[in-house]
Parts: sequence; structure tokens; C-alpha cells
Amino acid sequence: MDTVTDIQLITVPAGRVTLSDRRTQRSWTIALAPYRIAASVVTQDLYAQVTGERPAAAQGGRLPVEGVSWLDAVRFCDALSVRAGLTPAYRVRPGAEGVESAGDVTWDSGADGYRLPTEAEWEHACRAGTTGARYGELDEIAWYRGNSRERMHEVGGRKPNGWGLYDTLGNVWEWCWDVYDAEVYGSYRVLRGGGWFDEHWSCRASVRRRSHPTFRIDDTGFRVARSVL
Repeated sequence: MDTVTDIQLITVPAGRVTLSDRRTQRSWTIALAPYRIAASVVTQDLYAQVTGERPAAAQGGRLPVEGVSWLDAVRFCDALSVRAGLTPAYRVRPGAEGVESAGDVTWDSGADGYRLPTEAEWEHACRAGTTGARYGELDEIAWYRGNSRERMHEVGGRKPNGWGLYDTLGNVWEWCWDVYDAEVYGSYRVLRGGGWFDEHWSCRASVRRRSHPTFRIDDTGFRVARSVL
């Protein structure tokens, strides 16, 4: 547990993960060094403590923060890093509200501050050493359309995966650092995990979604990570 931010960080071992994209029928393998990732997505209480804002449509301190853009998440990470006495991981170009290109935000990979996981880190952590579509029975591990009663739920209410991560599938989609496909979609960023209103087929470890980095909607949040330096 980070005693300054009260975030439970899970140390994830090094490994390899194979990502795939159904649209292009392409797959690629990435080797990962160890890193740390939050056991739960950022809650509304934590987001409010750091930013003074509660943007979520459904209010509740232990509910995931939602209605936040990728750029909101980046700025939160930097603010959280400053609060914890760490070096911010990101540099946002002044006047970059639109974030029209990937060059508007740069990542200092040598910084020890909080950041968004890459999608490879996210999937590696989600799978927790498993190889199937999910790390357990969906109704036991995730809030999705089949059991959510069409609303969001507090973090940590379903069974964690084998490494102690909660809600990587279901509840809210999670922003990742990566650009989805710059040649086709420009600055659109990757979303992972599925949400409370999604059907079961969207709540799988390999599913990729994309959206513009300024997009905000009520089924999208994020969790934070840190590099092991």
C-alpha cells in the first residue's frame, strides 16, 4: 500500500504477452519488465482528493471515477505523482486541450511517478498467468450487462484475479497509454476491459476498444501504474 496515496499497488512479474486485433487479424508479442499496477481502478473519492472534481454521472465515493477522458487521466497521474513526492511521468504541451496528435503528450519512461499502464501491461496483469478469454467465471469476477442491473458498482466487489487485481474485466473500461492505430485513427487511444453495460463478449482479456483522447462517457475510467526503476 502506498502510504501517501492509499493506493494498493501489485508488483507484476516480467513476462511476455501476445496482443491481437480482430479488425486487422494481426497479432504481436511484447516482452515486459516488472512493473506495479493498482489493484483497483481510481475511485471517485481519490480523484476528488487529488483534483477537487467529481465528474462521474453516478455519485459514490467507492465507485470508479468515470466520465474522464484520456487527457484527464494523464493529468491526474501527474497531479498524484506531485502529491506523493514523485517525478511526474508525463509532459503535456501547453494548450493541448484538444490533444490532436500523440506528440501533445510525452512519457518520460525514466520517471518514478504514476502513469497509465500500456495495453500490454494491462493485458498481462489482467490475465495473471492464465491463457483463456477470462481469468475466472464471468459472473464471479466482473460486473457486466448480465448481472450489473445496468449500473456501476463499487470497486472490489467481485473476485480478484490470481495476482490480486479487481475489476480488470467489467464495471468500467480502462484507458491505456497506447495510440490505437495512428495511420487509421490518428490520436485515438486504447481502452480495455469492458464495462457494466457491455455484453459478455466484450469482457475478455484480449478485447480492444478505441476512442479520442478527449472523449468522456459514463462507462470509462482508469487505473494507475508505476515503473520499477
